[in-house]
Amino acid sequence: MARIGVFICHCGTNIAATVDVEAVAAAAREFPNVAFATTYKYMCSEPGQAMIKESIEDYNLDRIVIASCSPRMHELTFRKMLKGTKINPYMLEIANIREQCAWVHTDRAKATEKAIDHVKMAVAKVGKDKPLTTSTIPITKRALVIGGGIAGIQAALDIADAGFDVTIVEKEPSIGGHMVMLDKTFPTMDCSACISTPKMVDAGAHPNITLKTSCEVEKVEGYVGNFEVTIKEKAKYVNHDLCTGCGLCQTKCPTKVPSEFNQGIGTRPAIYIPFAQAVPSKPVIDPTCCLKLTKDKCGICEKVCPLQAINYKDETKYTTEKYGAIVVATGYELVDWAKMYPEYGGGKYADVITGLQFERLVNASGPTEGHIVRPSDGKEPKDVVIVKCVGSRDQNKGKSYCSRACCMYSAKHAHQILDKIPGSNVYIFYMDVRTPGKGYEEFYDNTRADGAQYIRGRVSKIFKEGDKLICKGEDTLLGKQVTVEADMVILATAMEPAANIADVAGKLGISIDSDRWVTEAHPKLRPVETQTGGVFLCGTCQGPKDIPDTVAQAGAAAAKVMALLNHDEMETSPMISSVDQTKCSGCGYCVEVCPYKAISLIQVPGRDGNRKVTKTVADVNSGLCQGCGCCAATCRTGCIDLKGYTNEQILKEVDALCQ
Repeated sequence: MARIGVFICHCGTNIAATVDVEAVAAAAREFPNVAFATTYKYMCSEPGQAMIKESIEDYNLDRIVIASCSPRMHELTFRKMLKGTKINPYMLEIANIREQCAWVHTDRAKATEKAIDHVKMAVAKVGKDKPLTTSTIPITKRALVIGGGIAGIQAALDIADAGFDVTIVEKEPSIGGHMVMLDKTFPTMDCSACISTPKMVDAGAHPNITLKTSCEVEKVEGYVGNFEVTIKEKAKYVNHDLCTGCGLCQTKCPTKVPSEFNQGIGTRPAIYIPFAQAVPSKPVIDPTCCLKLTKDKCGICEKVCPLQAINYKDETKYTTEKYGAIVVATGYELVDWAKMYPEYGGGKYADVITGLQFERLVNASGPTEGHIVRPSDGKEPKDVVIVKCVGSRDQNKGKSYCSRACCMYSAKHAHQILDKIPGSNVYIFYMDVRTPGKGYEEFYDNTRADGAQYIRGRVSKIFKEGDKLICKGEDTLLGKQVTVEADMVILATAMEPAANIADVAGKLGISIDSDRWVTEAHPKLRPVETQTGGVFLCGTCQGPKDIPDTVAQAGAAAAKVMALLNHDEMETSPMISSVDQTKCSGCGYCVEVCPYKAISLIQVPGRDGNRKVTKTVADVNSGLCQGCGCCAATCRTGCIDLKGYTNEQILKEVDALCQ
């Protein structure tokens, strides 16, 4: 007969203020097979855990129920505690009476009644729990970083410095991401390239780092510690083993197209190095605009190359390699404001630009060599309007979230304009000013002292009269409409995830939220982990953030990777699905619903009467399975059970609740 111990946590006043914990303990003592029940103020604390251990010995308990907060918070804590006792760590149930009772009720009597029901169900289930044991899997001591922006570079450098091999996969011809496009960084106004390009050089030269540019992740198989990743390397049409990056081919190319790196301001040739400090500093050919590849004409770059590095017959290549851990650092893009806000000109006016386009204008390595001019005519603007929250905090047209960095980079842009253009005027339309970082408020105050004029309100329309842009809006502090004539308008556009993030997430088996940001395992306790073991995240793939937060999160992700790769093998959770293959019909529905690609159909020997046959059945990969239970809920024959949450255990909970 089971001997169950029930421990009710006060959680300070989080639970005890709404739930009568002593009444819950008294009720628990009357439940079948409960040998002991008590309360304590903080059950997860060291004294609380010591009390549980003592009670196990004193009352000869063989399974435990702890009524406290969500199992996401402390179930692992209590399992680790049980490892030092005679009780199997999986003979434990958590009754969530904080989030599901105390925090959602104001009526003390009803909250207490509900808490008693929760404990009753947990007691019924733990009586059917069975000991589970973990297994171990080997770990491949290599890491893959998807994305070569500042987040990916920092994570890769930290992992590589710890002695592990790292591969950076970057879809663009060079690493660097958006940070290398910037002119200055707030609030210190350090040169962005002066900070980021040494990091890029370090990554390119590090003996433990392999750069794979113009590459994408094609397929991911395997599981934590043993991922098999197929990488697609797009044709570069330039042999980088021969090329020295002399640049002669670029100077002779007759084709000119808008430069992506310069955000469409200025041009680049069809064979190009994206920017001067690119790593690797070797060109690639854009097959969409190369005359040789599209029309079989030209071929000048091949003729002038002294090393014969041009290869028009280059093809896309695929390689498959093993990694123990993966870091997602896919970064962000700016929303398409022209589609969202036709009232701002919808992209018709060359002098209505994004903040990132302004960064290229004001940058010494940009198309205007740092001179702030209007893209339309090259004249210096005297009156500039900056519109904040374009696409951010707008549930009707844009995104509901705040993009975090916009307030500060708008203040930076105002400072740069006022500093570089004597006698200029800057008008900033804003909803709220948010300065949540170290030195940020002081920077904002200094910008206002420089002469930036902040107008609280949205811009409703932008149109052109002559060579002026007319910005109509409102000043909600004065309660009146305002009109500002501007030479140039800068839009602080919202960040959104990289366009291919859903594809990447699907291949990795990780989740994204309604805004397509990658979902972390726990926003407070596991902010750089995902629900898929061995896959970590950092930077703006998880949500908008500035450079300091991005770099800090990259270091945190690297630390998690190093902790994993530092072991030769790792324990796996035993709470995974199991298939009774004698009952399985091989329908394959479980394969379709599994979000972690942990189930496959295999052939096994069977019998049809006296005749030996092979039958198709489902098989679970224990390394990939995360115990979500989708397959068990989908199985039509009931042959799949989730260990620790079997059908029998769940029905026992239901029976207890109905009694």
